Amino acid sequence: MSKYLSWLAVILWMCLIFYFSHQPATASSELSTGITEFIEITVEKVAPNANFITENFHHIVRKNAHFFIYLVLGVLILHALKLNWTGKYRAMGIALFICVLYAMSDEVHQLFVPGRGAQVKDVLIDSAGATLGVVVYSVINRLNSRIL
Repeated sequence: MSKYLSWLAVILWMCLIFYFSHQPATASSELSTGITEFIEITVEKVAPNANFITENFHHIVRKNAHFFIYLVLGVLILHALKLNWTGKYRAMGIALFICVLYAMSDEVHQLFVPGRGAQVKDVLIDSAGATLGVVVYSVINRLNSRIL
């Protein structure tokens, strides 16, 4: 049962990525602006004298969203592969391949969304996030197997 649930989690996460990518530029910008404003308010409470440039930070929030959403995708895919298959390095390679392929298809999808476009830079950021997710999952999995 956990094998099926792990793949269901992958599919649901991919649907979430698709949902965010399908938002027109204005809706996507509103979401990330809201997150940026929340962080800005929090930072001002903690460090009232901080020199905070909202415009620059908004860009960082948007690119970090790419990174972290694909980090999670990398973890979910590798976990699903590990439950269904034992080849460690091959599973890592397949997980990364799926993530990069999905990142590329996601950018192509954005060509058809009003106000959005495809960026190679975003595929690279997505791929870096997926790579870190796969590596962190593998390291934690290896440490757990040594302890047990």
